[in-house]
Amino acid sequence: MFSNTVIFLNNNSKDLRGLKRQQIKQIKQLYKQYNFEFAIGHRFKAIYILCHIKNLPVIGIHHAFSVYSRFMRRFFINRHRKKLLLLGVSNAIRDDIKKHLPTFPQQQIQTLYNRIDIEQIRSKLLDRFEARKQLGIAQDKYVFANVGRLHPDKDQQSLINAFAKVATKSPNSILVILGKGRLEKALKQQVEQLKLEERVFFLGVVPDAVNYFRAFDSFVLSSDFEPFGMVLLEAIIANLPIIATDAGGAKEIIQNKHWLFNVGDVDKLAHLMLEITTLDNSQNQAINEQNISHLQQNFTDRAVKERFWQLSFLKEKLNH
Repeated sequence: MFSNTVIFLNNNSKDLRGLKRQQIKQIKQLYKQYNFEFAIGHRFKAIYILCHIKNLPVIGIHHAFSVYSRFMRRFFINRHRKKLLLLGVSNAIRDDIKKHLPTFPQQQIQTLYNRIDIEQIRSKLLDRFEARKQLGIAQDKYVFANVGRLHPDKDQQSLINAFAKVATKSPNSILVILGKGRLEKALKQQVEQLKLEERVFFLGVVPDAVNYFRAFDSFVLSSDFEPFGMVLLEAIIANLPIIATDAGGAKEIIQNKHWLFNVGDVDKLAHLMLEITTLDNSQNQAINEQNISHLQQNFTDRAVKERFWQLSFLKEKLNH
């Protein structure tokens, strides 16, 4: 996305605590200067600030669950309901907002998906040989990959337990995990206890990780709390077959529901991991074509832009 003007207000995290009077003043000054017709705020703090401009329509974008679990946030947002449209980046987020705001006009809580630039991602992808070389991955292995914070929400513990079942039946496969987090020590200890030190590799934080996705043979998302799943879009663009949890926004991205499993179902995950290693090129291609078609229809700049300007809230507020 491009903008004609970009203005940095130079506020740090400390500045954004409390009542945010300074930021409200800054935004009011910008409104007086530019007289914009509506404003978009990502996450609650931005929405809170924008709502202090009288009569300004505000579109709030939400990227996480339980934003309105706090009473004061619910109280504030309901006070400004006439000027607000709340958008979740997935149906899962949208439904979570509706659950927490049952008295808010439900037609003013909708979905607007995250978007991705397919050609930009493709232009940066390294080929399989070079990507494996740079990551230090053996060229002759079947590689399962997981990318994300080492955090309970990502549930790499279940993934490692599933791979332990896979490893005995698929001796040429390895699991690589990209990311760091507070569970790193515990997950490494789990790998040691399962005697998988030569089969499971923690690669840490890899800058521009998506550039290396062609090093992998398949991608596994084990998260139990995934608001959307941008990493899945990246994996699709890299033509990777994907296994994912049937939770959050992931199930809205993966078209073939055969490759979804219930959160924490280690046996089903292991079964799918073994099955995916048996796919031939034509089967992989069919899966990838289905996923990329769905991506193009729903998650590209063009698709999201068209959806945005069709929002009835905008048509009503702008009256043109």
